[in-house]
Amino acid sequence: MSKNCNFDIQSSFCVLCGRTDDCPEKYGEKRTYKKHNLTVHYYCLLMSSGIWQRGEEDEGVDGFLIQDIKKEVNRAAKLKCNICRKKGASVGCVAPKCKRSYHFPCGIQKECIFQFMEDFRSYCWEHRPVQKFLDNEFGGTSQCTICLDLVEQLPAYNVLKSPCCKNSWFHRECLQYQALSAGIFFFRCTVCNNMDKFQKEMLRMGIHIPERDASWELEENAYQDLLQCYQHCDIKRCLCKKGRDYNEPDSKWEIKRCQYCGSRGTHVACSSMKSWEQNWECMECRSIFAKSGNYSKKKKRSLATSEKTDGTTCLLEEPSPKCSRRSPGSQHSFLLQSPKIMCHNSLSPCSVLELSASNRLTMSLSPLMPDRNLSLRKKHLRKQKREVSNILKDLKLQVNTKTTRLNINEKNIWDSALKGFRQRNFSPTNTIEIQFTNCKNKSKTHTSVSTKRFFKLLMLHLQNSSLFEGSSAKNLSLDFQAVKENLYFEAGKMIAVSLVHGGPAPGFFSKTLFNCLVYGPENVKPDLEDVADVDVAQTIKTIKYTNNLSSLQSTIYNCYEFLAAAGCLRPITDLSDKNMLVNDILIHHVIKRIKSPLESFSQGLKTLGVLEKMQAHPDAFSSIFCRKLERLSAEAVCDLFIIHSSSDANKVKGADFWIGYLKDVESGESAVTLEDILLFATGSSSIPPMGFDPEPTLKFLHMRYPIGNRLLNCLELPITKTYEEFKKKMEFTIQNTLRVERE
Repeated sequence: MSKNCNFDIQSSFCVLCGRTDDCPEKYGEKRTYKKHNLTVHYYCLLMSSGIWQRGEEDEGVDGFLIQDIKKEVNRAAKLKCNICRKKGASVGCVAPKCKRSYHFPCGIQKECIFQFMEDFRSYCWEHRPVQKFLDNEFGGTSQCTICLDLVEQLPAYNVLKSPCCKNSWFHRECLQYQALSAGIFFFRCTVCNNMDKFQKEMLRMGIHIPERDASWELEENAYQDLLQCYQHCDIKRCLCKKGRDYNEPDSKWEIKRCQYCGSRGTHVACSSMKSWEQNWECMECRSIFAKSGNYSKKKKRSLATSEKTDGTTCLLEEPSPKCSRRSPGSQHSFLLQSPKIMCHNSLSPCSVLELSASNRLTMSLSPLMPDRNLSLRKKHLRKQKREVSNILKDLKLQVNTKTTRLNINEKNIWDSALKGFRQRNFSPTNTIEIQFTNCKNKSKTHTSVSTKRFFKLLMLHLQNSSLFEGSSAKNLSLDFQAVKENLYFEAGKMIAVSLVHGGPAPGFFSKTLFNCLVYGPENVKPDLEDVADVDVAQTIKTIKYTNNLSSLQSTIYNCYEFLAAAGCLRPITDLSDKNMLVNDILIHHVIKRIKSPLESFSQGLKTLGVLEKMQAHPDAFSSIFCRKLERLSAEAVCDLFIIHSSSDANKVKGADFWIGYLKDVESGESAVTLEDILLFATGSSSIPPMGFDPEPTLKFLHMRYPIGNRLLNCLELPITKTYEEFKKKMEFTIQNTLRVERE
């Protein structure tokens, strides 16, 4: 791209897609033409259907004239996006008779194909080109030869097959990152090195290959280190008084380099070498040859103890003959440049619903929150809860009256749920009816109470399953068997169905996992707290808190094999290099390692449109995904119920007893809990994100004992003369009812 001085990177809206995202690897470079108050993503411009490059490269925006861009904006303003339903859809599908239009970012989200060649054609999700396979060419899993993580051999949008190698499969994202880094002169098949056939197929499948030199070729003095001969003594106890870098040829202070790798060295005297000995091997090369059986131990002083050095100053390796040389850290450059996206801190829920009906009680409790900021945050959280509730209610409109019955064994909740969700007649849009097969009284197992209990047990199982790792805030784990059986997809689907059908939210997601789902893993930077593996966490801590270069090099030497396996080796010449190394390890372990499970889990969450709503309303949904439900408050329960009464006198008197009882329960002066009261009335011990349907009501009637009508979410309470009598009847009925149910 030309570097016109009138351009500047801004955070304003792109005139074509209306987004502020500044993500060059996904949407191209975003530039602002200050004179004309114009901001545009480069890819949005390239793919717009009604504009052509009529100017020279230094005119307008890389040859696109300003007046042409404004005309295209006016044209797109009349077109509605078939994905987000908003105006400004400038990209159209080129398939004959297809009239779909969409924004470029929306097309990326919907998995459209954009061909960055010739006349820059775009294909919608139904007409996009696909790769052709023979029946025996897919099935099972293999390694992506770029990131080395597992990739499913399936004809899918996110998975691409090499046209020149039979069993070479790649992640689309990995190919795109490599293409942007390598450029048109170095982008080729990583297995057979084919360029022409490979590039032609990748361009057809929507991989953008920039017409420029490779990123490592553009770095100033990128190859300067290859001109230098390694001169450093790496032995743990260097005897030279002039330092490890001192080299005097033909003396005992001459530095001998490893005859195999050349990246380790020793003074002749430090390794007790004889004057006539010319060859020396470092510990790493010696261990490799020992494992292969090709190394014969020489009759001289062993270097096993002295080679455990804390002076490993260079880990740069020679590039493979097939692979062009990368600059240090280029493999992770895109991920490391992305800032960490943080969720808003929020408090525990107080009330999901906030109604203005005159017959809803407002409880005047003692002031527990003198801090105004805390009160504002609580108010903000209630607003988020209402927003989520309204969104889920809109999604529930998809659910019809046709029922699907699931036979569930409570003692084996996961297997029976999995079997039910995979049965042929299961549909997320059908009303779900649960029958617990191990329940003695089968006649009472078809109610909505059973459905609520089923989803609660299912969310608890998922929280403690092998699909997730961590203590309280959990990330996805890497379970190869679960990947093979597509269990991550099923887990995401179950969570989506639970939310839309009135069940609980998971509430145990880490902020990193939630952000990966909402913003994309390429835009998320993990923390040390996201690492569940104790050994990996200890390794990262050791590197992170090292306070001198020698100790840092020694630590890297000790965990050399781990770093090599993770693809995180980088030259360490300064203490500040540890920060980039820590970032590399975190990104590999927390994000890249679970790439396949994350993609599968995301597909499951798309059920009933849940993931799309999460991405559109991230702040609201983070309050139910990243926050574990805390205990109910008396105020929340009081605010939940609408009071109906035959007379105002009964209503006032009964309301006083009701509020007093809730206060006693909250303060621990009762044998029951607030959760017990809610369970007795509605069949659920917590307030679901969607809220209750129908709304909970409270009735004061002339009756002996309270009744919980769970089908109507109605709590019928007796009218009594004294508060003590009211409390006694409440305690007796709720305790005995729940005890019988548990038994």
